Amino acid sequence: MLDFHNHLLPGIDDGSPDVETSLMLFRGMADLGFTDIICTPHIIADTHPNNPETIENAANFLKREAHKLGVNIDFRFAAEYMLDDTFQHALSTKQPLLKLHENRILVEFSYIQKPSRVENFSFNLQIAGYEPVLAHPERYMYYHKQLGFYEHLKDLGFELQLNLLSLTPYYGKDVQRVANHLLNNQLYDFACTDMHHVRHLDALKAHFTPDSLKKLYEEFGLKNHELVIA
Repeated sequence: MLDFHNHLLPGIDDGSPDVETSLMLFRGMADLGFTDIICTPHIIADTHPNNPETIENAANFLKREAHKLGVNIDFRFAAEYMLDDTFQHALSTKQPLLKLHENRILVEFSYIQKPSRVENFSFNLQIAGYEPVLAHPERYMYYHKQLGFYEHLKDLGFELQLNLLSLTPYYGKDVQRVANHLLNNQLYDFACTDMHHVRHLDALKAHFTPDSLKKLYEEFGLKNHELVIA
């Protein structure tokens, strides 16, 4: 299984703070049955102003430190892009973006403020040749009373990525309700961990096993496997 939404690189965003934690989380991902990992640090102008260079540096640092400890880890890296004005500028000036695989990129909306230019973002991304994967749509509370908008997002060209813990009460009952609605209506394309810390790992292990995750992916036709590089 492949996970392409997590925050395992050390000291670069609100995820793992250090190498020791990163390696512990990598082991936990393996215990859950994940054999392929794409690390996706936040790129948010105000709080996590990362770029391809800072992310690559963090990935290389983790690999070097793991090697010193005699630990072999294999992963790729991309990013989770906040769709804000800074991202729009990067797109319009044709700055290189970190892709999950082929032309897919992972994007997110603000939790607080409903985006006013969703159609523009989708149009500009696709004109630039990208296929946007929208992270955890079930957690955008402003859409909870207009569930039909999720189908509009799909029509606009967004693929939708479920946070696995959203199927549990971890983020609250409203998020759980919407996640199950989207899953049962076949609106999700992918499911990932969004792993940040040991609390996420413990919660995932409490609710899922490798077998139950494999069954979930197969039963609902989730396409994580399409991002595996042979």
